[in-house]
Amino acid sequence: MSKLFIAVTSILTGLIFSVEAQNVANVPLPTQAQLDWQNAELVAVFHYDLHVFDGKRYNQAKNRITPIEDYNIFNPTNLDTDQWIKAIKDAGFKIAILTATHETGFALYQSEVNPYSLKAVNWEEGKGDIVKDFVNSCRKYGIQPGIYIGIRWNSFYGVHDFTVQGNNEFAQNRQAHYNKMCEEMVREICSNYGDLAIVWFDGGAHGPEKGGPDVLSVFEKHQPNGIFYHNTQRADIRWGGSESGTVPYPSWSTYPFPYSHATNQEVVYKNNFQLLKEGDPNGNYFMPAMSDAPLRGYNGRHEWFWEPGDEEHIFPLENLMNMYYNSVGHNTTLIIGLTPDAEGLLPQPDVQRLEEWGDEIKRRFSTPLAATSGNGKKLTLKLKQRTDINHILLREDISKGERVRAFLLEGKTKIGWQSIFEGSVIGHKFIHDFEDIALSQIRLTIKESKGDPIIQGFEVFYIED
Repeated sequence: MSKLFIAVTSILTGLIFSVEAQNVANVPLPTQAQLDWQNAELVAVFHYDLHVFDGKRYNQAKNRITPIEDYNIFNPTNLDTDQWIKAIKDAGFKIAILTATHETGFALYQSEVNPYSLKAVNWEEGKGDIVKDFVNSCRKYGIQPGIYIGIRWNSFYGVHDFTVQGNNEFAQNRQAHYNKMCEEMVREICSNYGDLAIVWFDGGAHGPEKGGPDVLSVFEKHQPNGIFYHNTQRADIRWGGSESGTVPYPSWSTYPFPYSHATNQEVVYKNNFQLLKEGDPNGNYFMPAMSDAPLRGYNGRHEWFWEPGDEEHIFPLENLMNMYYNSVGHNTTLIIGLTPDAEGLLPQPDVQRLEEWGDEIKRRFSTPLAATSGNGKKLTLKLKQRTDINHILLREDISKGERVRAFLLEGKTKIGWQSIFEGSVIGHKFIHDFEDIALSQIRLTIKESKGDPIIQGFEVFYIED
């Protein structure tokens, strides 16, 4: 072998590796918190506030501008956060979020800076701390805790859409007081309850550049390993564009801006939130979408808070499975809103439906007919004999980024190879269901990728209705 040949081969090999490295370098990578978020797949958000106890139908627009007449209606006589968390644990959830404050401004913990909190009520002689109970229950059952902080609206303080109304000196002083209180509340939440998987600001959080509190620096100091969602400076996840519990396909985990939708409205809000729903395969920021819906959202209702006599609006199992396919199966994490009642318990019909749902997910996806994994452009699954299949599940190793850009799924029938699906994003998880096909082999071909594709899971199933 000539020295010239060796030299040329070495140069070409180096060029190939250089191009490969450049391709991989252009793929945004998730943080550990974002990986944990994607791997959780199912997240519960528990909404609890004063108006759970008023016996009236929740009216968001009115509640944002109307203070609660008597905050001592708050009296959950059988509060049991263990019961809440055990219900979601049994259903397969891995993260739980509690609304520490919502639109009334009432705080469900012992705040030193917000007098409108559990210190003010007769319940538990003013010593209750539901945030503490909630976090302890999460840790007891191996669930990652998260906290939702509502500062955009506060009917008690007269704050609407981040701001105290008016342009006079009184309003300016009141705004400065409110901003400082919000920063201190975030400090309390972020420093008094241990590590949190996520801190979620309802409707976002104006930063100082928009006249709001500086919550990001407080979060970064006290919760450096959590998900921050979100303000005009940073968002680690993004809203999926609807509260249907679904996103369309494709939904990429990458995004063109470091924030989700507080600015650049002319881009983000057009075409029915298309960018939020689909993401951007060439985006420079890893920011996976979330799909969210309340469990009590069936047949024309959309209830984030408990109301009496509302059990008929719990989503049927069929609808919940459809959400799962079109959220988790479309590369997003599914957030389900749960509604503890005025006694302080998650209602039994809700608990039962969650159990049924978790059992159904396990029934369908716990035992594949065949499975493999590996690197490279082509993977093939061989079955022992020609067998009916109707589901294919794919997973990338997203710790190395979303590398796949186009792929083809084919099955070998008795008359030869047949195309089953041609797609783009795989991401954390892709689920494709189809009419029964008798196959002896199933082939995944990566037609385009940035760097070497890393397929963490390639599984096939036959699932009976």
